Amino acid sequence: MFDTVLVANRGEIALRITRTLRRLGIRSVAVHSDADAGARHVREADVAVRLPGGYLDIDGILAAAAATGAQAVHPGYGFLAENAAFARSCAEAGLVFVGPPPEAVEAMGDKIRAKATVSAVGVPVVPGGAEPGDDLAEAAARVGFPALIKPSAGGGGKGMVLVRSAAELPEAIASARRTAAAAFGDATLLIERFVENPRHIEIQVMADAYGGVIHLGERECSLQRRHQKIVEEAPSPLLDAATRAAMGAAAVEAARSVGYTGAGTVEFIVQGATGDYYFMEMNTRLQVEHPVTELVTGLDLVELQLRVAAGEPLPLTQDEVRLDGHAVEARVYAEDPSRGFLPTGGRVLALREPPGVRVDSGLMAGGLVGSDYDPMLSKVIAWGPDRAAALRRLDGALAATAVLGVPTNIAFLRALIGHPAVIAGDLDTGLVERHLGELVPRDGVPSVPDDVLAAAALVLHREHVPAVSTGRPADPWDVPDGWRLGEAAWTVYRLETRDGVSELRVRGLPASGAEIRLPGEEPVRARLADEGIEGGDVLVTLGGTARRYAVARDGDGGDTIWLGRDGDAWALTRRHLGDPGDRTGAGGPGDGQVRSPMPGTVLVVKAGLRERVAEGQPLLIVEAMKMEHTVTAPIGGIVAELRVRAGQAVAMDAVLAVVREEEP
Repeated sequence: MFDTVLVANRGEIALRITRTLRRLGIRSVAVHSDADAGARHVREADVAVRLPGGYLDIDGILAAAAATGAQAVHPGYGFLAENAAFARSCAEAGLVFVGPPPEAVEAMGDKIRAKATVSAVGVPVVPGGAEPGDDLAEAAARVGFPALIKPSAGGGGKGMVLVRSAAELPEAIASARRTAAAAFGDATLLIERFVENPRHIEIQVMADAYGGVIHLGERECSLQRRHQKIVEEAPSPLLDAATRAAMGAAAVEAARSVGYTGAGTVEFIVQGATGDYYFMEMNTRLQVEHPVTELVTGLDLVELQLRVAAGEPLPLTQDEVRLDGHAVEARVYAEDPSRGFLPTGGRVLALREPPGVRVDSGLMAGGLVGSDYDPMLSKVIAWGPDRAAALRRLDGALAATAVLGVPTNIAFLRALIGHPAVIAGDLDTGLVERHLGELVPRDGVPSVPDDVLAAAALVLHREHVPAVSTGRPADPWDVPDGWRLGEAAWTVYRLETRDGVSELRVRGLPASGAEIRLPGEEPVRARLADEGIEGGDVLVTLGGTARRYAVARDGDGGDTIWLGRDGDAWALTRRHLGDPGDRTGAGGPGDGQVRSPMPGTVLVVKAGLRERVAEGQPLLIVEAMKMEHTVTAPIGGIVAELRVRAGQAVAMDAVLAVVREEEP
C-alpha cells in the first residue's frame, strides 16, 4: 500500500478521499488554486501545495507530487479524472494513477468507439449511427423519430439535441456540431433513437489487474434537470433480481472489453414500460453518487480503488456482494430555483449539517462560495432498511440542514423527494421538468412566511436591549419595551425581502414576552428564547406555536439578517425611513437598477453610458460556472449609470447599471 497519496481535486470529493486515506494511515497531499487557499480540503490534509495553474495544471500536480514524496495520485471526479494524457503523464513521472489504464479511458471517452466496443461483446446499445461511417440523415431515417443527436466527445448533456422530425434535422445537426466543436474540440456526432420517458440506471463495476471484475449493483439516477443528476438512490425501485443480474453481467462485459481496472460506472437507458435497457456510456472514474452504493454494500469504494491501484486483487467475488437496505442521496447546490436555478454565492455565515446521516461536504462556516467552480456544495445521504424509511430520513436530514449566507436548493430537494411520483418510485428523466411548477413557486419568487418575518423583527428588537448587546445590566430607561403612561408604544421594523417591504411593529421585551403586529393583522403574543439552545439558534413562540430558527447577520453589524428553518433560508434587510431601499419601487423593475442575477464575471457590455435603450433590451452578459446569462433593461430610458466593465467580477445582486426614464 502507498505511504503518501496526492488528491488532485477540491471540495467535498477531496475531503471524502482524504477521510479514507486517514483511516488507512496514508499521508494525504492536497492541492489548491489561489481561490481555494483557505478551503476546507486544504486545512484537513496533511500537506497542501499551491497549483499556479489551477486544477488542470498537469505539470503543477506532478511537481507537487514530487516535492511531497507522493507515490500515487487520486483524481477524484471532474477536472483531470478522465484525461488519458494525465494518466500517461503520471506513469511517466513514476506515479500510480488511481484509475483505469489510459487506453480504457480513451476507448470509453469516445462514445462512438465505446458503443462499437461493447456491442461487439453482446451488450445492448440504442439503435443509431455515427460519423464518419454513417450519414446522419440516413441513420435518422433508419432508426426513426424522435432521435437524439450527441457529440462523440464530452458529456454532461452538453450538445445533445432532440429531433422530432426530418424537417428539424439539418438545423439540429448544425447546432450540435457547433457546440461539440466549441466545447470539446471535436465536431464528430452520432445519432440514436430517442427513448421516450427513459429511466437512467447505472451499474457500479470494480476490476483488478488479475482479471477479476465484479459489479456492486445499480443506482437509479432518473431525477435529473437538463441532464444533470439531482437525487440518486440504490437500489433502483424498478429492477427485480433477474434484471439486476442481467444488467450487472452486461456492465461487467463492457468493462472487460477495454481491459478495465479500478472503479467505473456503466450507464444504461432503461425503458420503464418494458424494462428494455441499452448501453449509454461508461464513466471511467468514481461517480458523485458513489456513497449510495457504499451504504448498501458496506464497502469503501475509495479503499478498493487504492488497493487495486497498489496491485492487490479484489477482496471479494461476485457471489459475496450483498445489498442491504436502501440509500438515497440529494445534491445540495449553490443555486436559486426561484431564479431558474441560476448559480448563487456568498460567504457561509452559519452552517448546520444534520446528524445521523452521511454528509459529504466541502462547506465550513466563514468559507466563501465563489463562481470559479461547480456549484455543488455537499451531498446528504440517508440509509434505511427500505426505500420509504430512507426517503423519510433524507427529508428529515434536509430539514435539519441550514446554510445561511448562500441561497441553496435544499427546499427544492425536499419538495422533490416528497412528490407523490417520487415516493411511488414512478421515475423517469423528464419528471422534474414536467412537475417543476409544483416544485418551485409558480410566480418564481418564494413568499416569506409570516412567522419568519416575525422572528426577524424579534431578533432585531432583542438586539436593542442593552443587557443583550453589552452583557451589562440594563438601565430601565434604556430598555426598548415601549413603556409609556397608558398604552405601550410600538417599535417599527421595515423588512425588505423579495416580496417587497413589510412593516412590522413590536412592543415589549422578546425574552419575557412581547406583542408583534404583522401587516394587516391583529397583535399576537410573541417570545424569543436562546438560552440552552445549541448552535446559536433561537426559539420563537408566536401565537402559541414555537419554531426554531438558525440565525446569522450578514457582515459586521449589517442590516441584513438570515433565518433558516426546515431546510429553507431567507435574507431580510432592515430598511430605515428615507434610505434608498425604502422608497416606492425599490428593488423592482420600476427602480431602473440592473442587478447581476448571479455571482460571476461580466463577459460583454452591450450598451454605453447615456445610450437610449428599450425595455427588455440586452445590456450585459454575465458568466458563472460556464453558464452565460443575458441581463436586460428593466425599463425603457437612458443608461444613467454603468458601473462595470468587461472582465470585472461581480457579486450576486450587485448593481451593474441604472436606467432612468427620459423626462417628457
